[in-house]
Amino acid sequence: MPTSPPAARRSIQFSSPDRERLSPFLSENRNTELYHLEALAAAQAEHERVREGAIRAYQVHEHQEQSRRLREQQEKIREEQRIEEERIRNEERLRAEEVRLRALRAKTVPELPPEEKPAAPAPTTSKQSAPSTAASAPTQPPGAQPQAQPQVNGANGVQLPPIQSLQASSQTASGFPSKPPAAVNPFTKPAPQQNGLFASKSPQATATPTPAPAPAPKPSAAPVIDRYVQIHRNLKKLRASLMEQTKYSEALKQRLGSMRRELRKNLGQLIAAIQTLLNESLTQVPSALVDPSDFVTDKREPVEGAMRNEAHLPSLFIYLLNQFSKAIINQFIQECGGQPKTADPIGVIAALIFSNKGYHWRGKTLIDILMAKLRVACPVLFGYRGNEKTEQGRARLGWKREGAGWISEQMHVNQMKGLAVGYASIALRDFSKSANTNPWPPSRYWASMARIVNTPPAEISNTQCVVLRSMIEHYEERFMSFYGTAAIAALRKALVEFPAKAPEKSPGAFALLGLAEVLKLNVGIEL
Repeated sequence: MPTSPPAARRSIQFSSPDRERLSPFLSENRNTELYHLEALAAAQAEHERVREGAIRAYQVHEHQEQSRRLREQQEKIREEQRIEEERIRNEERLRAEEVRLRALRAKTVPELPPEEKPAAPAPTTSKQSAPSTAASAPTQPPGAQPQAQPQVNGANGVQLPPIQSLQASSQTASGFPSKPPAAVNPFTKPAPQQNGLFASKSPQATATPTPAPAPAPKPSAAPVIDRYVQIHRNLKKLRASLMEQTKYSEALKQRLGSMRRELRKNLGQLIAAIQTLLNESLTQVPSALVDPSDFVTDKREPVEGAMRNEAHLPSLFIYLLNQFSKAIINQFIQECGGQPKTADPIGVIAALIFSNKGYHWRGKTLIDILMAKLRVACPVLFGYRGNEKTEQGRARLGWKREGAGWISEQMHVNQMKGLAVGYASIALRDFSKSANTNPWPPSRYWASMARIVNTPPAEISNTQCVVLRSMIEHYEERFMSFYGTAAIAALRKALVEFPAKAPEKSPGAFALLGLAEVLKLNVGIEL
């Protein structure tokens, strides 16, 4: 072991980092401009940081408050909606009960006949045979036409009874009254006993003898062609005549085309503009005179107090009424098939023009011009029927041709829908508060429905079902306002009994049954 101590170790010396010996606040540069700018920038940065934090906190709070207000508003709206829905349900229930109450009040229970009085045998004549026979008169009239005529919807070459005899026997032959009795206001609700077709047979009626119904008047021995088809042909001749007149009249040539375009443009917009054109054709623009009897179905004599009793009217006036009617029919076809509610404004325009006494001839309307076009476009409304599987049947039903063939079934159905709802919009108008008379009263609507529902089961077509449904839907309440409980019985026959007797359940027949269910749910009428 060595006695000497170990050698001393030499430690490595490290120098400490340079440190400022004085605080920055005590430095000599504390009052310089650069130092102050740096201090201000640092303070500004801190201020911005605090400000941004406050803004974020405010935005979060505002978002929470807005969400709370939206939730409260939604809850308030839901509560109000629930209250309104409950109110509507209560009103619908009350309305349905009111309808049922009125129906019950309208019903009467007949008294029982005396027991000692023997029951008379039921009459052998069937009441249903007359309506069916009369309703089929347009389809198979008696007699044969000796000379062939050009065909318009299959109606030419078909012999029909005279217009006068049809009007006289409409009550007995069709089963539906063609017009209300003379002593009854057509806008008042008739009693259910007035309608012999739909009134149910009471025990008293079966127990007591009833006189047999008077036979329907027989058609004339010299049958005539459908008058509406004749009017349609006369209108075509009138157009050709006016084209010929323009070659010799410069004033007529200048105004004819422009008046036609203005009339079509103003249809559905300006009634006054249409009336201005018609008045101009009567007084200002010269044109040849024509006999208006060629464009009406009845024979007219001068009427005291009528505005136009002369034997002739300007051909331009009749031509403009023809163009107006054509535009009405086109509107029904193009717009009302898919949107039935658009038919009502068009019906208002047609009713206003044809009810204007300034456009009447010998005290009566010239709406036969419009009906002649409707007869050619939708023959079903006038009692014509046919087999959709045959060429002749389609022509009789108003099925339009497209080239060498026919238009599609969907297009045909849409056209029939538009024309049927348009017909209802014209016929079911209330003129009780108007100084004018209804140019096509509700009795014509009733007669059209009768012609369809009295079709024999073997001849029922899908087109008839489509037309019948479209002329009822959206207008059932107006129909009931005119005919009351008789209308309810008519709706039952049209929507329940008619499709039930169809041999083939077509889509149109199912649609009729569906409409009956819709009326039960929405209106409260159980047919």
